[in-house]
Amino acid sequence: MHKRKMSIHCSLVRVAFIIGMVSISIFISCSKDPTSSAKDDNQLEYVSPELVGYSSEKLDEARQFAEQSGYAAIMALHDGKVFFSWGEITKNYWCHSIRKPFLGALYGIHVEQGNISLDVTLQGLNIDDIPPSLTPEEKQATVRDLLKSRSGVYHEAAAEAPIMIETRPERGSHAPGTFFYYNNWDFNALGTIFEQETGTKIFEEFKRKIADPVGMEDFSIKNCHYQYELEKSIHPAYSFRMSARDMARFGVIYQKKGMWKNLRIIPSEWITESTTAYSIEDSTSGLGYGYMWKVFPEGSLLADMAGYPGYYHTGIGVHALVIVPELKLVMVERLDTDGDWVNPGDVGMELGMMIINARISK
Repeated sequence: MHKRKMSIHCSLVRVAFIIGMVSISIFISCSKDPTSSAKDDNQLEYVSPELVGYSSEKLDEARQFAEQSGYAAIMALHDGKVFFSWGEITKNYWCHSIRKPFLGALYGIHVEQGNISLDVTLQGLNIDDIPPSLTPEEKQATVRDLLKSRSGVYHEAAAEAPIMIETRPERGSHAPGTFFYYNNWDFNALGTIFEQETGTKIFEEFKRKIADPVGMEDFSIKNCHYQYELEKSIHPAYSFRMSARDMARFGVIYQKKGMWKNLRIIPSEWITESTTAYSIEDSTSGLGYGYMWKVFPEGSLLADMAGYPGYYHTGIGVHALVIVPELKLVMVERLDTDGDWVNPGDVGMELGMMIINARISK
């Protein structure tokens, strides 16, 4: 009987020891979880509008306007701090053409690392397309020409909007580097070139180099896909989904010249180079185009309205990511374009100006 009690006691001690060791192991494992710590360190900071120079009363008017606007989510940040947030900011919406700055950021990282040369030609990269194939002259376009949307290659492309098809110049009508046309062939071929030269995949590399380091909370590779239209081109579009709060993080990287907190994400020189206007997209408004960014330079209509120059990109004309560096301002506007949706027209512009005009000191 005594031996049986001793046996039971020893068994209980052994079980308790095992449970204790497992608990310690779990604690250590959790405390070293890089995902958990990154998420904690990278949470967006929310502040009172007045602390960053904006009027709560005027922003309440913007909020009421947003509720009637048809938009799904709006955010505004000053120097990385959220002072306006409305709607479903955690939902992953289609980004449409805002995919282009995402790829542009990856180019900046890999150009600095020496993996991509901006001055190599399509011929040097062995880039071509389905018949009618690229001509010898078209193959003289450089990676830099494509980033500026000035390749002179007017081949059909995947994911073209009707206006792109209607306004596409004739093949051979402009030499590489001499003419701006907002060209999905350039943007899609840049995706092919990126993967070829870096040996990585766009979405995986975006997650590794940008989404994970800045603690994006909703981004998932599973929500992204390549859009092929092989009857038009061998080069697919690369379609992203992203939430408003994760897009805000991306905007903050640019607003802070490539930094996220104390971490360098994108070279500062690339931020400057890619957001410089190399073409005038619209002579009436003065809107320019950089490396896959729309630029409103000093003296342009948008700069006059905002009070300062800046840059932005839209998606299908309704999604928007806007950066006004001198105001340390990032704005994000998202519309739910899954299924049937209604174009809100100039409402997005009105909302943006309501937020800018909510500044207390101008």
